[in-house]
Amino acid sequence: MLDQQQIEEAANRLYEAERAHIQIPALTLSYPDMDMDDAYQVQKQWMDRKVAEGREVVGYKIGLTSRAMQMAVHIDTPDYGVLLDDMVFANNGQIRAGDFTDPRIEVEFAFVLKQPLAGEDVTLDEVLAATDYVVPALELIAARSFRTDPETGYTRKVFDTIADNAANAGIILGDNQFDPREIDLRWAGALLYLNGEIEETGLAAGVMDHPGHGIRWVCKRFAPWGIALEPGQIILSGSFTRPVIVTPGDRIRADYGALGEINVEFV
Repeated sequence: MLDQQQIEEAANRLYEAERAHIQIPALTLSYPDMDMDDAYQVQKQWMDRKVAEGREVVGYKIGLTSRAMQMAVHIDTPDYGVLLDDMVFANNGQIRAGDFTDPRIEVEFAFVLKQPLAGEDVTLDEVLAATDYVVPALELIAARSFRTDPETGYTRKVFDTIADNAANAGIILGDNQFDPREIDLRWAGALLYLNGEIEETGLAAGVMDHPGHGIRWVCKRFAPWGIALEPGQIILSGSFTRPVIVTPGDRIRADYGALGEINVEFV
């Protein structure tokens, strides 16, 4: 396990990489003994620094919950990251691609809670009952550490991704809100267009057979530390498509059918 000084050093590397808009070598190259608990401690150290600077936690993202995502990044373990208020972008808006390292877009659903959720044995019915509404969402991911090191060919580990706040950089929420008990979320899906061309399609059942199971997973993950998901928080349940690379000038349109659209332009 890493000691406190190593955790702080690792968190500072990620903090400075994001601030400078550069990618750094995977932390596990420097800390080969890093384990999952270490990785989450690095993530927490980094996010706590941002909160101390005035940012606010608005929720969590759950990642790598679908086979599509696990196969895309060669990692088979779900993870979570923290959503801060400055990560929320408007639908039909613009985002500066140059502010992010290796930016990519993922397609998912966000659950906004009206009741707290906690414990190892939270059921899907309890997740749905505690949800105020579900809304289409895009996640902007931006790896601060190299997926594959350009000099050595080293491939980052799941611990690197977790420490990197699960690569989260932003979320864009749709305009339409709906009760998850009034539609079959397993069959809800989206068409993702890049510059007018269809790029990806998927159904939310790709996330553990129902995106609500992603919420259950993070409740179980938080239970040993007595952490609850709180009313008003936004919980991204995980992407059901592979990530799509975006560059300046790209236009993204996610068509969720009767559930609406999300549009964003990268400049």
